[in-house]
Amino acid sequence: MSSIMLVAGEASGDLHGATLARQLRRLAPSVSLTGMGGSRMAEAGVGLLFDVTRLAVVGGSEAVRRLPALYRTYRQLISRLKEAPPRAVVLIDFPEFNLRVARQAEHLGIPVIYFIPPQVWAWRPGRVRVIARIASCVLVVFPFEVPLYESAGARVKFVGHPLLDGLASPPARGESRRSLGVPAEATLVGLLPGSRREEVERLLPEMLRAAALIRGARPDVQFVLAPAPTVDRALVNSLLAVAPVPVPLAAGRAYEVMAASDLLVVASGTATLEAALIGTPMVVCYRVSRVSRLVGRLLLRTPWISLANIVAGRAVVPELLQDEATGGRMAGEALRLLGSPEALGAQRAAFAEVRGKLGTAGVGERAARSVLEVAGLTIAAPLSATGR
Repeated sequence: MSSIMLVAGEASGDLHGATLARQLRRLAPSVSLTGMGGSRMAEAGVGLLFDVTRLAVVGGSEAVRRLPALYRTYRQLISRLKEAPPRAVVLIDFPEFNLRVARQAEHLGIPVIYFIPPQVWAWRPGRVRVIARIASCVLVVFPFEVPLYESAGARVKFVGHPLLDGLASPPARGESRRSLGVPAEATLVGLLPGSRREEVERLLPEMLRAAALIRGARPDVQFVLAPAPTVDRALVNSLLAVAPVPVPLAAGRAYEVMAASDLLVVASGTATLEAALIGTPMVVCYRVSRVSRLVGRLLLRTPWISLANIVAGRAVVPELLQDEATGGRMAGEALRLLGSPEALGAQRAAFAEVRGKLGTAGVGERAARSVLEVAGLTIAAPLSATGR
């Protein structure tokens, strides 16, 4: 049986890998899918050789203690490529790991497709030449990435952002509020502290302090916390146990929290783009270690850190980075926005522009067809309306 290997190493990659895997199974039911990822990819039909999504970290210095486990996984993955070569390898983000896998796959003569390549427009632009040389096809999710890869000689296709498939019909505000038990007239602030342990340890205590300050100024405001499924629940519970105000949990219900909330305080990452697609205003926070901060200053090539601002091309949402990501600053920005319907409306209008820049639904199908084409495998299903 022909096989395709998918390799993702973070919560967002697991989510996008699942979108791709579902369409690969629909278009080529006889093809076996194996690889590395998390629970979403497993549910979508990928036979996981390794589940390493919990090993994902923020920043460079934080990764040091995880290197032995990642290296063992890498060695085992390469052994699998040698013992049972797939028809193609699909790499999903996670560049430090996946570029090494790409080199080995190329050496073995296995076609490499990079789906959601590294953000070379923001970090380490020299990687674009490496990817262009190694990858048989690069499937990009932002339109401005196309000329970058074309100029390096890559075979590149803009397929759109896979979040468009998952949020083609976002949850409704009223239904989400009823599901969460939030009154229709209440002012709700959602807290999303990230998908990695280091993010939660650094940001959630400050978010909870912000909640207390907001409650002090606006007793009518309610809060809800949506921890990512990759975060240890015991860690979240331990931080909530010493929180200055009680905050209910809505685990695994991030989209409902986003749809129900009037405002979000959210860790920078995929969640900022999800919130923008749903249309919920936000304050974005980000904290890494001092070493990672220094490295980032040298490598970062964009004036913003959040995807919502990067795609919009301007400062649409406030960003509180490093020492600014305090409970006091979070509360101040939140109260400012909650007190200004004009500012909230400006964010929502900008989010409509962001959605327009990301393509159209049918991303998973378009990406899957490209993967099967590179792999030389037969497509069983006709082209759907969304895949055009």
